[in-house]
Amino acid sequence: MANKRIGFAVTGSFCTFEKALAGLEELARLGYDLYPIMSETSYATDTRFGKAEDFRRRMEEITGRQVIHTIAQAEPIGPKALLDLVVVAPCTGNTLAKLAWGITDTPVAMAVKAHLRNGRPVLLGVSTNDALAGSAKNIGMLLNAKNIYFIPMGQDDPEKKPASVVAHFDRLPQAVEAALAGKQLQPMLG
Repeated sequence: MANKRIGFAVTGSFCTFEKALAGLEELARLGYDLYPIMSETSYATDTRFGKAEDFRRRMEEITGRQVIHTIAQAEPIGPKALLDLVVVAPCTGNTLAKLAWGITDTPVAMAVKAHLRNGRPVLLGVSTNDALAGSAKNIGMLLNAKNIYFIPMGQDDPEKKPASVVAHFDRLPQAVEAALAGKQLQPMLG
């Protein structure tokens, strides 16, 4: 799908950043035109998984563009019809809630809202410890929302974290193709 413009948004599930960046690299290798987007938290927070500056730099190197990291920078995505698809991976429980309830107080939520106004697809890569608990209702609402799709996902550690779910980042390219075609990649759970 050469010439397709994809916004690739990252939210604060820091433990999955490496998988997300590997997915971003694969999309670049496949020839997509990529626009990096980060939440304020992911843009500015150093964690035991790495320094924010290093993740920002890698996203910019992979995409060849500066990271969109403010609400003001994300808002024109809609009026300019800038993108064909927005991917949010990782998508935290906090971001799932914001998207389900229409809250646009972060650059990622604004990018999604602005993009959806054009009737274009959004692909979510869930990564949250409460997907099968507190976030389940928000996932359910988004499953029923028009133009929202999910990267297939599964429990990452059913014994120690029975409510935790993480997207299968290795299925990102197929999920992107499906979302661009208006379809949910199956099986979604497993």
